[in-house]
Amino acid sequence: MTEKRVCFDFEVSFTNGGGVQGQDFRLDIEGDDIDDAELARYVIADLRLLMVSEVRILNKRIIEERHKRGEAAAAPVAAPGTRLIDLSHVIEAGMITYKGLPAPLICDHLSREASRGIYAEGTEFQIDRIELVGNTGTYLDTPYHRYADGHDLADLPLARVADCEGVVVRVEGAVDRAIDWMAFGATEVRDKAVLVHTGWDRHWRTDQYFEGHPHLTEAAAVYLRDQGARLVGIDSFNIDNVSENTRPVHSVLLGAGIPIVEHMTRLGELPESGFRFSAVPPKVRHMGTFPVRPWAMLPG
Repeated sequence: MTEKRVCFDFEVSFTNGGGVQGQDFRLDIEGDDIDDAELARYVIADLRLLMVSEVRILNKRIIEERHKRGEAAAAPVAAPGTRLIDLSHVIEAGMITYKGLPAPLICDHLSREASRGIYAEGTEFQIDRIELVGNTGTYLDTPYHRYADGHDLADLPLARVADCEGVVVRVEGAVDRAIDWMAFGATEVRDKAVLVHTGWDRHWRTDQYFEGHPHLTEAAAVYLRDQGARLVGIDSFNIDNVSENTRPVHSVLLGAGIPIVEHMTRLGELPESGFRFSAVPPKVRHMGTFPVRPWAMLPG
């Protein structure tokens, strides 16, 4: 069988300004042709480019030439470590996570003082009560949040949210608030917890947090779904663009059974790979969203 390669020029623009060009770039291909979109994904992944805004493919032609590369070796998975990083915000009475939703109410059910009349002398307890909506603090979305027939918190597979291999995709400082699929092109996301580091958590508990936040595009969600991401998290106000009434990112990811974690923090303290990630909510029937305390485990 005759082996073929694609020969082309390319121009890459970055979301934080600048760009890179390549001439007479050659790449092994399977089959007789390759479309520009797939070729752009190859360029991003092969050059490990981050914060890509656009890839333009120019002067493409197919040539008959022996392939230059063998099968790439799989990268080893880092062993579980001993250092834990908490990636959640503290939940406090009266705090607003999402405008229009009520703040949590935290109060006594049985105070320590009242318990002294129940238990033996020297024995006392505090039993607290909390009233909140599921979308409070750092929380996890299951398919039931978006779809009536989707699985809820009680049926959430632990394999989706516990001891996952994690990767961080950094887009902090990007000019465009819309994070497109090309931001993920240089990262292996299959079966990974994909955490999007925007740096927006620095605005937590301020009015700025609710306005002009970074978010994924529908194309990014489709890419993550098609590439087999296990979970997607973000340290922003919402994974979707809330200035529109549609929620395509939620629809695509939750429609594929991919949990979403929003309002994360401290993603800047994580490496881009080589850590384990967990975000396990309680088993609550007929609820699709609930606060969660995600954490990363790093080698010590």
